[in-house]
Amino acid sequence: MLIHAVTPITVGPAEVARRQARYDALSPVGIEVVLTDLHPDGPRALNTAGDVRRSEALVAKALSEAPDGDAVLPDCVLDPAVPADGGTLGGRPALGLLRLTIGAAVAAGHRIGAITRNEAIAAELRDRVTAYGWDSSFHEVSVLDLAVEDITDPDRWAAAMRPALIAARDAGVTAVVNGCSAVETADQDPGLPLVLDPIRTGLGVLAALGG
Repeated sequence: MLIHAVTPITVGPAEVARRQARYDALSPVGIEVVLTDLHPDGPRALNTAGDVRRSEALVAKALSEAPDGDAVLPDCVLDPAVPADGGTLGGRPALGLLRLTIGAAVAAGHRIGAITRNEAIAAELRDRVTAYGWDSSFHEVSVLDLAVEDITDPDRWAAAMRPALIAARDAGVTAVVNGCSAVETADQDPGLPLVLDPIRTGLGVLAALGG
């Protein structure tokens, strides 16, 4: 299965290469993800609602014009431009990391939470969960107040995430979506909720279903 993906922000060649390496490492046998950078005029970070909407428009255009393949995918846990009720972009199935990840977790009986680096991303993630119909299984989004540069600092991200995971555990949450698909997730702590890497989980679901 060949999937064409696009970043939600303009990141440059080095970061595209880093993210591509994550896809290469996490993609199950039979699934290939080819990642490209967003348009040069795209946002450099999703810090405001305006950034989120600008990203969504550019991702929709890029995926609609992607080369031939079996499916398209935004490289973002917010599933920008993915139709909430299913559908296509450019005539190909539009896959969503959030839809695949939370859908599988809900089906497995988890009580779900999420973490994001800022409030703009948190608000959009909440809206996506509602659009997908999962409010009854969803607790809340915890905001880490991190900068876009912290995406490439897994130790800082993990340290910021730990208090949120403890609070989620105490609230009865059993699985937490790491709300940035580009972050390397740390080892699981068996005393805390399961941390769901959107790429690892989403592509694993595709592979299990014969993607």
